[in-house]
Amino acid sequence: MLHDKIAPGPPGHFLLGSTRDIRHDPLRFGLEMVRQYGDIVRIRLLFWPAYLVNHPDGIKHVLQENPRNYHKDLAPYRLLKPLLGQGLVTNDGESWLQQRRLIRPAFHRKRLAAFGTLMTGATLTMLDQWQRFAGWDQPLEVAAEMLRLTLRIAGQALFNIDLSDETPTVGQAVASVNKLLSEYLYAPFPSLIIPTPRSRRLQAACRTLDQVVHDIIIQRRQQNTDTGDLLSMLLLAHDERTDQRMNDQQVRDEVMTLLIAGHETVSTALTWAWYLLSQHPEIERRLHSELDDVLGGHLPTVEHLARLTYTRMVTEEVLRLYPPAWIFGRKAIADDEIGGYFVPANSMIVLSPYMTHRHPAFWDNPEV
Repeated sequence: MLHDKIAPGPPGHFLLGSTRDIRHDPLRFGLEMVRQYGDIVRIRLLFWPAYLVNHPDGIKHVLQENPRNYHKDLAPYRLLKPLLGQGLVTNDGESWLQQRRLIRPAFHRKRLAAFGTLMTGATLTMLDQWQRFAGWDQPLEVAAEMLRLTLRIAGQALFNIDLSDETPTVGQAVASVNKLLSEYLYAPFPSLIIPTPRSRRLQAACRTLDQVVHDIIIQRRQQNTDTGDLLSMLLLAHDERTDQRMNDQQVRDEVMTLLIAGHETVSTALTWAWYLLSQHPEIERRLHSELDDVLGGHLPTVEHLARLTYTRMVTEEVLRLYPPAWIFGRKAIADDEIGGYFVPANSMIVLSPYMTHRHPAFWDNPEV
């Protein structure tokens, strides 16, 4: 191991390191760092060493080739645990592997294909409502509409319930959680364990979501029937090797994870898609042309997806430019080497799809 080869990086403030620059504009800071210093950048966050890993090979090393040396013992994951528990986003190590084995059968391709009709129906309902707005010549808040749409789809796919009817409760609770957690990441003091107005609002939002999900799980346990939704699949899921099933807490954690991950992140991606199409009318025309040719005036189904090649390209480009989960991290357990540079134990590893998706080795004009 090259213990003497230290990754380059900015000197930073003598006390704060690069914390102020990151808080001011994290995307600009990260892009400037990889432009100046390359694929492995050493930065300091207050007293903690961190390494921004930008090349796909380095990211693959952390997440696939040597994942046992990197865990999720970082503040963002600890912040999410009161809400997501030990779901797949926050879970780690052997427990993560066991939980993944448990829920994998619930996501069989044939079962998921049935949700295509559900998504189409929810979209048609939304478009009917838009027609009334068009008659009134009123503008639409697209981000709010996408949030409402994905909440409806997530609720029906997860619980066979239209959670959009609960939007004033569930939607506001999800929005509050996302906003408060984001604020904490950039302004972590005082701690959320201290009873401040901010921590109380977060706890109240978490209790609201917890109660909704808990009530649905209890009701479904009592019914003991397979309704075809994801909750039924999770309740029926079992480890093929041990025949172990998930308890109510495990089901709750996965449902909460799917609700949050399948709701706000997808709505964000859709909102960016409509914005980008509005800025590139030639792309929008070609997209409509493919939809007309492949669908032939019919509603889309899962079977159409393989033929919607340009639609897939547009979707992937939206996710390249504006990935909803634009940054995440790991913590090194032991010393390691990434990209030829020494990474000491206990270092934070910062991975940003937003920055990697603009890597000059793969895109000459990443913003085009």
